[in-house]
Amino acid sequence: MIRNRWIAVAFTCMTLTAVPIIGQTGKPYSPPRLADGHPDLQGTYDLATVTPFERLPGDPPFLTKEVADAKLKAELARRAEDNKPDKADRPAPPVGGVNTQPKSFFEILERAGGGAVGGYNRFWLNQGTVYTVVDGQIRTSLVVDPADGHVPPYNEAARKRLAALRATPTSDQRENNDPTAEPPGAFDNPEQRPLGERCLLGFGSTSGPPALPDYFYNDLHQIVETPDSILILTEMVHDARIIRMNAEHLPKNIRRWMGDSVGHWEGDTLVVDTTNFNDKTRFRGATEDLHVVERFTRVDNKTLLYRFTVEDPNTWDKPWTGEYTWPATDKPIYEYACHEGNYALGDILRGARLAERSAENQK
Repeated sequence: MIRNRWIAVAFTCMTLTAVPIIGQTGKPYSPPRLADGHPDLQGTYDLATVTPFERLPGDPPFLTKEVADAKLKAELARRAEDNKPDKADRPAPPVGGVNTQPKSFFEILERAGGGAVGGYNRFWLNQGTVYTVVDGQIRTSLVVDPADGHVPPYNEAARKRLAALRATPTSDQRENNDPTAEPPGAFDNPEQRPLGERCLLGFGSTSGPPALPDYFYNDLHQIVETPDSILILTEMVHDARIIRMNAEHLPKNIRRWMGDSVGHWEGDTLVVDTTNFNDKTRFRGATEDLHVVERFTRVDNKTLLYRFTVEDPNTWDKPWTGEYTWPATDKPIYEYACHEGNYALGDILRGARLAERSAENQK
């Protein structure tokens, strides 16, 4: 079940998600605490934002309020236009689908998600309507290091690895005893399809680590805290991360989709160290050696500051860091019933078999 909050947003009441600068009142912020003395991070948070993960070409590191308001107004107007009913006598779509050039961040995302023929219509989307603001600055990217707001380029090892994955042959090569055939192709079995497509894990690293905005829908996260463990429940595909406090990492032979998360407190900041990923998730093409360090800090009664650093020497030559705010919300987390009536997975595999037979018949 998906909420559609943006309809209630009027241009006249647009606000930015502001994070007060700690100490701006002359007094350092003191967060509420649990019985063990550690900050109380519990609550439900809405990660939806209009701030892109990486900075768009031509954007500065920060926006003025005037520019941010103008961009947001244009984006909300675009969504409102998309939400208008289609005309009954509209012409057929162009051959091959829409071929216009997307102009905004969300247009690019929607085009990538649905392709030229289109994906979800506006009814199904519940996208952010606020920028993330840290220390009074309206950010234009979640990535803050490198300073250009972009994830570092892949190193040579990653480029070779990803090129080999893209070159994986199809099943007809194995059936014909092709000596160059390698492991099963991406469309051979359900198990070869991405976890998000199979409704087993949220796509786009919504569950984390690092936990990122979905940019489409179901962006709520709930934190439940005890002295011994901390739960982060993600609305998308109801993923649940368990952070074991003050513990040792599991043996290297025990691997998990979301890794093995171990936490400790550094002052009033929760620090979570995650290793032991398996080869199923591959965050942005990373390997099992992915290492993520997250930092959660309550900066006021309504806001967490979330900062994460990612490293994998087999994928990037240096670590990189992102940061954004988690605003609290009183909205409920909805059940995510992803696989009900999911005909797409079977159609994908049947389509691949049909393409293989067509190719064989043309020989």
